[in-house]
Amino acid sequence: MTPASPRRLAVAIERFPLANPFVIARGAKTEALVVVATLQQGEHRGRGESTPYARYGESPESVCAAIESAREAIEAGAGRAALQTLLPAGAARNALDCALWDLDAKILGVPAFQIAGLHRLAPCVTAFTISVGSPESMAKAAAEAAERPLLKIKLAGEGDIERLKAVRAAAPESELLVDANEAWRPEFLLPYFALCAELGVALVEQPLPADADAALAQGPLPGGRWPVPVCADESVHDRHGLAALRQRYDLINIKLDKTGGLTEALALAEAAEKLDFGLFVGCMVASSLAMAPALLLAARARFVDLDGPLLLAQDRPEGLRYEGSIVHPAQSALWG
Repeated sequence: MTPASPRRLAVAIERFPLANPFVIARGAKTEALVVVATLQQGEHRGRGESTPYARYGESPESVCAAIESAREAIEAGAGRAALQTLLPAGAARNALDCALWDLDAKILGVPAFQIAGLHRLAPCVTAFTISVGSPESMAKAAAEAAERPLLKIKLAGEGDIERLKAVRAAAPESELLVDANEAWRPEFLLPYFALCAELGVALVEQPLPADADAALAQGPLPGGRWPVPVCADESVHDRHGLAALRQRYDLINIKLDKTGGLTEALALAEAAEKLDFGLFVGCMVASSLAMAPALLLAARARFVDLDGPLLLAQDRPEGLRYEGSIVHPAQSALWG
């Protein structure tokens, strides 16, 4: 029996300039700064991309250091199951986990979606994000994207009523998702949710800070619900504490950089469905290499927001194919 080829890990920080500044309640960025883990085993290569996020205490340097801390075990052959105990949920584990999925698919000659137990992957509709700004600038951006069926509107707290009205007037036929990125205060909830319902908003994402979201269990409708479904983002990372969120949220946003990879994301989706949460699949601003694994969750999600590559000045050469807001599954040259 021929011994397995040695496995080698490489880690790199990569930069992707954005087509336009990306602005949310916490600040602005002009480039996507990502960390890529590459595993080489014989002729086979697996890659995973993650986005360090300062909101969770991460930097490119800290993510690279965390990946390096697992180098010996990974190069010795540790797989996806062992990785879950080597690193906590977060960007470092995500890069390694997705690289392991890709490597396994290449070695086995079987698509990653089949390894995950799926029968097929199909194209899906992704949201397109409108950065927060003045009502006028957001209306202009929404008008330019008004032919897209699903828009995700970033908000910032004060002034959001004017922003929402301006966006809805500029994109009257698009389905709207609202993302406050923790910027609302409890006193905003009643008037802001009322306006969202009036404007036909389909979902409000993370209106309150993750550590101060108890008021979401006290909505004006029976059972403490709100007139528009509420989605947890910063409040949920992995399966830990999921059940405690059920009285506050109707959906959860699954991002691989929060879960620490596709392995935990699939487990989180299953656990959330058992608790009757709806699913939202989201992303950080990153290249197609980060979006490809998340597409394995798209078929079971109510909403998909995997528009990161659409915000870049230039994606990877082998990136995902977008036709308007339709995103197609990855080719093996990219991932999986």
